[in-house]
Amino acid sequence: MSVNIVAFGNERDVLSEDSQQSSLMWSYLRRSALISEIDSSPSAEHARSPVTTEYQACVFGNVRLVVHDCPLWDIFDSDWYTSRSLIGGADIIVIKYSVNDKTSFQDLKDSYVPMIKKALNHCSVPVIISAVGARKNVPCTCPLCTLDRRSCVTTSEGAQLAKEFGATYLELHALNDFYIQKYFGGVLEYFMIQSLNQKSSEKMKKKKKTQKCHRVQPPQLEQPEKMPILKGEASHYDSDLHNLLFCCQCADVAFYSEDSSKVVEAHKVILCSVSHVFMLLFDVKSPADIHDPSILRTAQNLFAVEAGAGPPAPRGMPPCSVPVRVVVKDSVFCSCLSDILHFIYSGAFQWDRLEEDIKKKLKDSEKTEHVLEKVKCILKTPGKLNNLRDCRSHQIKRLYNTSLRLFFNTPVLADVIFTIQGATVPAHRAVLVARCEVMAAMFNGNYLEANSILVPVYGVSKDTFLSFLEYLYTDSCCPASILQAMSLLICAEMYQVMRLQHICELYIITQLQSMPSRELASTSLSIVSLLKKAKFHNSDCLSTWLLHFIATNYLIFSQKPEFQDLSVEERNFVEMHRWPSNLYLKQLAEYRNYIHSQKCHCTVM
Repeated sequence: MSVNIVAFGNERDVLSEDSQQSSLMWSYLRRSALISEIDSSPSAEHARSPVTTEYQACVFGNVRLVVHDCPLWDIFDSDWYTSRSLIGGADIIVIKYSVNDKTSFQDLKDSYVPMIKKALNHCSVPVIISAVGARKNVPCTCPLCTLDRRSCVTTSEGAQLAKEFGATYLELHALNDFYIQKYFGGVLEYFMIQSLNQKSSEKMKKKKKTQKCHRVQPPQLEQPEKMPILKGEASHYDSDLHNLLFCCQCADVAFYSEDSSKVVEAHKVILCSVSHVFMLLFDVKSPADIHDPSILRTAQNLFAVEAGAGPPAPRGMPPCSVPVRVVVKDSVFCSCLSDILHFIYSGAFQWDRLEEDIKKKLKDSEKTEHVLEKVKCILKTPGKLNNLRDCRSHQIKRLYNTSLRLFFNTPVLADVIFTIQGATVPAHRAVLVARCEVMAAMFNGNYLEANSILVPVYGVSKDTFLSFLEYLYTDSCCPASILQAMSLLICAEMYQVMRLQHICELYIITQLQSMPSRELASTSLSIVSLLKKAKFHNSDCLSTWLLHFIATNYLIFSQKPEFQDLSVEERNFVEMHRWPSNLYLKQLAEYRNYIHSQKCHCTVM
């Protein structure tokens, strides 16, 4: 090991007549009993930088000591790279100055100490500041004295500089044996020992780290592959029902003006899901059920249902579903009826847009207010005051997904009855056609169901079909189990309701992900069977996820009998993506054998 000392500054007394005064570092090397084999011959570095003198010697017997003595501060101005390199390689820095050279001290304090601080860059290198010489002109401390105080550097000035630098301050009144060996030498040798201890500690740490690196390490178990992420499909519930108004399929209400001209067709179940006025109009509720005279007045003043048989049923409608003729008594309201129905079929929540559309159409504030007041009466809840705030509150809660639930699995206004497993399930063609393209084609095409009230259902259970219809009516579903979700997924695939299929996929994945390993190992649920069903019913996302799930939990599923039911292609995929991998298990076995052999070796020793 070695110790590098870098000394900066000129300690020679400018007022001294002794031109042959020895430098501090050379005096220490010659006088110290610990120093041997001094070599002061010029080095290559000295040749490149004549302002630097290099000494080499041995200290503490066999420790190499290298001293760079730079008496001229010009090295920081002329060769900043060399000075920075010297400081970077220093274990100890000595800064020395003459107490009788105030100008040099001031330059040191203002210019060169900040440079050294910057070069050290917060490194913990010990610094010794040595004030050398006996003061020739000690200034008087009396404030009334006119003596020149600038002729020498005081002790307080030197100590303050050392304090600001975080250095050790020494005053060497003479370069004799006492000050050199015991005073300066004692401090310098203390820092040399500290430096050697630090280097020895770092060397030991490095050796231990190297040994640790060469020691056999246990194999690293990598994380399993990330499973494919399924993204949910956005709801198109409102747009489905709004489009029903445009296509007019399965319409069972026809609104007419007082001059018997048809205005627009609509659907009872949609209107009644929004308004008690229409419930009263189409006999869903009686006046005794309403208990609100204002709703009765609105129904009587606005509408009149014509008695007697209507026109023949149009193609695509069953014989019992002849549209009911409703006459709109208010001509101004009738002129805006199409806009009002658009508002209702959109979920009855876009009040500001309805208000704007009616203003553009009527261009009369009084008539606009009149029509909007009628709409408020239609939307009125029995027993509550009718105000604009109630209407605007529809912007927060949608009506369909809560109100259409009232007509789910009830015979009220039903125009189709499904027969399934010996039971009957009433439904409404308008909702089915709006929400399911397969049923829209079934009830409006050249199929037997188009003109039939009774429609048989095969391939699914009653509970599954009821869950399917509940989704069509409410846009939500809550399967009770993974198996029920799979049955509902199969039904959704049968009727091509893709969003419901995605909901079921997400439910199955969420349930499996939350299942602890112990439960997964003991469950009777066959994941391979779920995989087969998902593939058969074109649920590509779920089948891919299930394959990754089996591979990720390889140690559990490989022990189950159902694992043998995987196809060759599926087995290859699982083996390729299994976790933990075969390579890891092989490395783990080798590591265990190594540890076992080491223990046996230690026992023998």
